[in-house]
Amino acid sequence: MDEDRTTESGNPAGPERARLGISPMLAIRCAVGGVLMGLANLVPGISGGTMLVATGIYTRFIDAISDLTRFRFRVEAIGVLGVVVVSALAAIVLLAGVIASLMVDARWVMYSIFIGLTWGGVPLLVAMARPLTPAVWIGAGAGALAMVALAIVQSSAGGGLGSSNMALLLLAGIAGASAMILPGVSGAYLLLLLGQYLPILESVDRVKEALSAKDLGAAIDEARVVVPVGLGVVVGVVGVSNLLRWLLHRFEKVTIGVLLGLVVGAPAGLYPFQRGIEPEVGDEIRGVVVAEANLEEFRAEPSKWDERVFTPSAAQIGGALGLVVLGAGATLAISRLGRERKGASKV
Repeated sequence: MDEDRTTESGNPAGPERARLGISPMLAIRCAVGGVLMGLANLVPGISGGTMLVATGIYTRFIDAISDLTRFRFRVEAIGVLGVVVVSALAAIVLLAGVIASLMVDARWVMYSIFIGLTWGGVPLLVAMARPLTPAVWIGAGAGALAMVALAIVQSSAGGGLGSSNMALLLLAGIAGASAMILPGVSGAYLLLLLGQYLPILESVDRVKEALSAKDLGAAIDEARVVVPVGLGVVVGVVGVSNLLRWLLHRFEKVTIGVLLGLVVGAPAGLYPFQRGIEPEVGDEIRGVVVAEANLEEFRAEPSKWDERVFTPSAAQIGGALGLVVLGAGATLAISRLGRERKGASKV
């Protein structure tokens, strides 16, 4: 990619961008992009990176991270990164509990929407990849196969729920943050495949409740989840932003092709018609037999429940197809917003 040309998201690149300041309009777009990115990273299937592309600030965001991690402390980089990150964190903290509840009570509905949201990003990445050279197709094939393989691993491991330990939570943070800044790749989806999606959301929600109740002890207890995930996020963002910048400048076609394949293959692990089974006395969950003494503990944590496939009704099949279309339309609409802002993004 040529640094001195305007990027697909409409942002001026190279020396021209370096002379620009943080205008009120740019700050607003960074805030909107940050909120959308935060929401996207709560939802398996939709990409935070896609949301940044859609609002016309993706290249600025990647360059800001890259600059700061190389100790180039420009006002523009600090401003862009600060507004995006604060907005995203606010959205995550305020809505983690809502999304976690919907994942338990309306899983097939949520998964159907996630599939649509994911596939809605395909046209955006196809546009970025044009002309579609053999390198794009090779990268796309590799990306799609990787997602199918990941879905098979998920299925053989018993679905998207699993135990958590520090190493796994650190890996989840790295994977989630890495995907967060890749257009078309859902960080929440990777957390779902790693079995850490609901445990992390539940922990974030417990921190919020503990802070609201001024219960510092309860908030500190969640450090066992929050700290390793946070460290993973830092490692993922720093490493991937610099790697992505290098790859896009030197191997643009194959890199975008891989991202395209990841998006096309992502729904392989999101079969919508499955539900969590509420534990009963006598059930065995992760080697622990459910007894009267620990029944309520297991029921209070849906992330520990087993998942089972069920046979959908005709209405559910029709509803799922409609929700897929609705989700795809939402992502396409946001992508359209990015194209409409293209001429106005030099703010």
